[in-house]
Amino acid sequence: MSNNPRELKGQAIAALGNQIHRVNAFTYRVASQSGNGPYIVAQDGDRWACKCPDHQHRGVTCKHIWAVRLSLGLRERVARETVIRPINAAMCPICQSDQIVKHGLRHNGHGDIQRFKCRSCGRWFVVNLGFERMKASPQAITSAMQLYFTGESLRNVQRFLKLQGVKVSHVAVYKWIQKYVSLMQKYLDQITPQVSDVWRADEMYVKIKGDMKYVFALMDDETRFWIAQEVADSKYAHDARKLLRTASAVAGKKPATFITDGLESYHNAYLKEWRTLRKDDCPRHIRNIRLGGQPTNNKMERLNGEIRDREKVMRGLKKPDTPILKGYQIYHNYVRPHEALKGRTPAEMCGIEVKGKNKWMTLIQNASRN
Repeated sequence: MSNNPRELKGQAIAALGNQIHRVNAFTYRVASQSGNGPYIVAQDGDRWACKCPDHQHRGVTCKHIWAVRLSLGLRERVARETVIRPINAAMCPICQSDQIVKHGLRHNGHGDIQRFKCRSCGRWFVVNLGFERMKASPQAITSAMQLYFTGESLRNVQRFLKLQGVKVSHVAVYKWIQKYVSLMQKYLDQITPQVSDVWRADEMYVKIKGDMKYVFALMDDETRFWIAQEVADSKYAHDARKLLRTASAVAGKKPATFITDGLESYHNAYLKEWRTLRKDDCPRHIRNIRLGGQPTNNKMERLNGEIRDREKVMRGLKKPDTPILKGYQIYHNYVRPHEALKGRTPAEMCGIEVKGKNKWMTLIQNASRN
């Protein structure tokens, strides 16, 4: 343990979890522990600067700089630890031995499954985690999900599978999506993304069973991680507190800056959920965005465009609790690479890396095991 008193105080500040707010990639706002207001900590290459008297007058690494550096180190460590890997056949499920070899293929009318043999107990087994009792192969199911969330209709997915020798109805494809979206969502809800301190929210109208509804979505500004969503009957009379509450639960914190349009629902929810009397703990609400000039909400409009492209193919959604929106949220965050993120997914930007060539397979296997 360090004997530096400033480092020890910085550890105490970082441990509180709500004293450090990220302004941008190189600037942080740290709450004053003596009630004198927040201090700005900025990074310039390898050098750090703070506006507090201790750093300004003595030129030392103050407790606020230590707190930010320790917080960044913790975030990087957590990010490295959150790796979702494919599950391979590395152990016999009967005797737990690792002396296993491939032992041919099991053939059926819906595809081939690799068989394994244990040299210790002599038993053979298959690894089909997450797809037990499914007539179609894991490759066919995950291919269907990829095709559907990239824009194909259920019937087009059915036609593609038919060309691959898999005969299923479009209803069966929908049931696959319904089953595995629910499974993956329960698993991914246990993982906390390392989002930034600037969040955005916006709403868009959709047709659900022919009626006009609104999808309210909240996204992280830096990583473009889609944090929360909900479907509302009305735009102006909707209470958005649940959206903000859900976002705080997913991220494990509240933002330093909240960007929306001028819709009163957001501001009312902000006042009731996030606003506090302490200035160092109160998020700033920017609500005067517009199409021209600054600030804008173009990143949220891009997300709305993704949802609109998916909805157009479907010609409207069928029910408010449809798994399609939740499934597209998983696809947006964990599967789809984004050009604005240099080919990375929002989850990777948040420190959650999904390994394997087939990310759907990796997610489903880990969700089934956990």
